[in-house]
Amino acid sequence: MSSKKYLMIHADDAGLAWSENKATQNGMLYGSISSTSLMVPCPWFFEMAQFAVKNPTLDFGIHLTLTGEWKTYPFRPLTPVDQIPSLVDENGYFLPKRQYIRDHAVLEEVRLELKNQIDFALSLGMKPSHLDSHMYTLGVRQDLLDLYQELGKEYNLPILLSKTLIAYTGESPSQFVLPNEKCFESLFMASMEEFENGGNGTFYDQTLTHLPDGLSIVLIHPAEKSEEMDQITLDHPNFGAEWRTQDATYFSSEACKQKLKENNIELVDFRSPIVLSLLGA
Repeated sequence: MSSKKYLMIHADDAGLAWSENKATQNGMLYGSISSTSLMVPCPWFFEMAQFAVKNPTLDFGIHLTLTGEWKTYPFRPLTPVDQIPSLVDENGYFLPKRQYIRDHAVLEEVRLELKNQIDFALSLGMKPSHLDSHMYTLGVRQDLLDLYQELGKEYNLPILLSKTLIAYTGESPSQFVLPNEKCFESLFMASMEEFENGGNGTFYDQTLTHLPDGLSIVLIHPAEKSEEMDQITLDHPNFGAEWRTQDATYFSSEACKQKLKENNIELVDFRSPIVLSLLGA
């Protein structure tokens, strides 16, 4: 394994919008996206879930969602809001920042909502390959990290557990008790600095050129260029409409395929033996 390069190109946020779904579907069918995860509470989840059921050879997970960060596009939980008051605002919508979850979420309310998300996806015929966490919100408290691992075991699904992603939330991984053998750190995601200085495509070119041996993951957020995405991501350049357009363009391109070939990179997904050996439930 150590002398070969394996890469999972994983698209977050499927189900967020039609433009997000379209870019993810095109990237999986014709481009280089090897895995995705769906946001069950989002308006376009059902369309993406139908696509998943119709394309069982592709890799789909569940992007466990507890926050809704968009200014004019909030998400409602699946659970009746009177059962999960610590997770919603006065209008019954998810709160926009993971810090609200860190400071106020009641664990059993989180458990109820996340199980409802998983169970609803299963009820539609989805066969998810993994669980992961939107905005890595499950990485901000020890009991939430424990719950994340419990859900993986309960549903017999790998989870993406990572100190790197915990650090992205602003929390210190050192404050948590984690199974080091299950944590995955060869992980790459564009930052605002890279987006503003050269663009995401330049970052991805450099990442593929210098990819280390073994297994790595690139986390992306693709969406078609559209007025829909402009409105959803209003006043939110970080992971905004242009960011997502750049992700979609790069990972649907022939140039990306050529870059993978030039660097002898093999695409894998959450069902691949190498991934299951490291992250398996």
